[in-house]
Amino acid sequence: MYPAYFGLTERPFSLAPDPRYLYLSDVHREALAHLLYGIGEGGSFVQLTGEVGTGKTTVCRALLEQLPPEVDVAMIFSPRLTAVELVAAVCDELRVPYPKGTTSLKVLFDALSLALLDAHARGRRTVLIIDEAQNLSPRVLEEIRLLTNLETTKEKLLQVILIGQPELGELLARRNLRQLAQRVTARYHLRPFTEAETRQYVHHRLEIAGQQQPIFTKPAVRAAHRLSRGVPRLLNTICDRALLGAYATGQTRVKEAVVRRAAREVLGRRLSRRWGVATATAVLLIAAGAAIAWFASGALPSLGAWPLLRMDGAGSTPEAAPPAVAATAAAPRSHELTLATILGDPSMTADKGSAFVSLYALWNLDAGAGGADPGCDLGRRAGLRCLSRTGTWTVLRRLNRPAILELATLDGRKHHVVLAGLDGDRATLQIGERRVTLPTAEVERFWDGPFVMIWKSPVAGPLPLQSGMSGRDVAWLRQQLGTIDGRTSPANAAQGYDEELKQRVAAFQQIESLAPDGIAGEETLVRLVATTPAGSGPSLNGIRP
Repeated sequence: MYPAYFGLTERPFSLAPDPRYLYLSDVHREALAHLLYGIGEGGSFVQLTGEVGTGKTTVCRALLEQLPPEVDVAMIFSPRLTAVELVAAVCDELRVPYPKGTTSLKVLFDALSLALLDAHARGRRTVLIIDEAQNLSPRVLEEIRLLTNLETTKEKLLQVILIGQPELGELLARRNLRQLAQRVTARYHLRPFTEAETRQYVHHRLEIAGQQQPIFTKPAVRAAHRLSRGVPRLLNTICDRALLGAYATGQTRVKEAVVRRAAREVLGRRLSRRWGVATATAVLLIAAGAAIAWFASGALPSLGAWPLLRMDGAGSTPEAAPPAVAATAAAPRSHELTLATILGDPSMTADKGSAFVSLYALWNLDAGAGGADPGCDLGRRAGLRCLSRTGTWTVLRRLNRPAILELATLDGRKHHVVLAGLDGDRATLQIGERRVTLPTAEVERFWDGPFVMIWKSPVAGPLPLQSGMSGRDVAWLRQQLGTIDGRTSPANAAQGYDEELKQRVAAFQQIESLAPDGIAGEETLVRLVATTPAGSGPSLNGIRP
């Protein structure tokens, strides 16, 4: 709605993890240097802490970009796991085969140990990154410490990076975890932006979005810094809403008063009447323009296509629908309540366990019967796999499978919802017992990219598929690629994983923005399965809100 008004090509303060907007302040660069130093020294553990929204995930992404190609990385985004689930998840990330359905830590440890020794023999190193590590139980942390006991006479076979909120430091300070704490070779705590860093950050994002001239006045930037306390995520949310407010009130620059009002809105305080009326008026004008265009084209919109205004719970001041709703003038009726309101409802269940129950229900699996948190174990017993990643809407569209999204509200609480459908710029979410359809821009305010997806592998044997292998799984891979690229192999052609097949896999990975290594690992297979129109399991584009 506002980008064209301010000469921008897109929303500069979206929470979507777009690498083009990566901004590393001095403190982020120092944190990155500590992580690289800790890994380079060959120690067991490296620790990174910071308050919610300070950019821990940003540093982690920058780290992944700078790791050398001979480093294998396993990433765990959801650490509320048992010891067995965690080690199994590490094996899954590193594509280490193990007996399906096993609950034996020894079996998993042995499989992982052999794989790490093999990787070391091939000149490769292995790093395990655990996000939200403050949620790990002491028992699971102790099992992770035991994992780092896998070593040669000269170096560790596994290095671990623990990323979490300040509570992680308090957790590791416990006496019963002193053995682990003594193995931490590098520690760093991310602080929020200074005012100068905030000013540089705002300018950087506006410049990437196509505007060289300052839109925010200096007092406005100072106010944004003070009200966000220098926390990047809060800063993004306040600046985004301030741009909308300035547009709604017809101002060409964002002033301090606009930033203050925007902060009151996004931080949950009441809007002033003048602010609310002005924003609502802007939305009504847009709706009127859309209506005129509809009538001119001879197409009469349905009632459900009109933008919706919601009422502030503290009074009768109308609040404009989010930018994406006004921009498309096609908001669904379910958007009458915002996502913030839904997540703030104390009667709403949005924990990880209920999200898994809802996700498995889409696969026709009853995960609620046992009463325990189903997690990924239930899926493994049913022949399904978990894929935990950080991505964007584009990645989710390509994977085309329902997924659990981890949302974070401004108070630091985590909420887990199921993305059940994705249609254009609208996302259908299952939140507990409630299903709502919202603009993706609204979801982006709370989603920074983490997701867990369930998928059914067409491969029965171990992963990854790579050069030198043969059999039914390789034959399936060849056939699936033939469906995509139109190249069929002669009946008498060799069916092994040869150089020609490796090049075809690499070409497919290049198209899908994956590392073109020619090895058909888990994510490559997920993308291949997603290309089958009648693939097994539910899809995002097959569910219409």
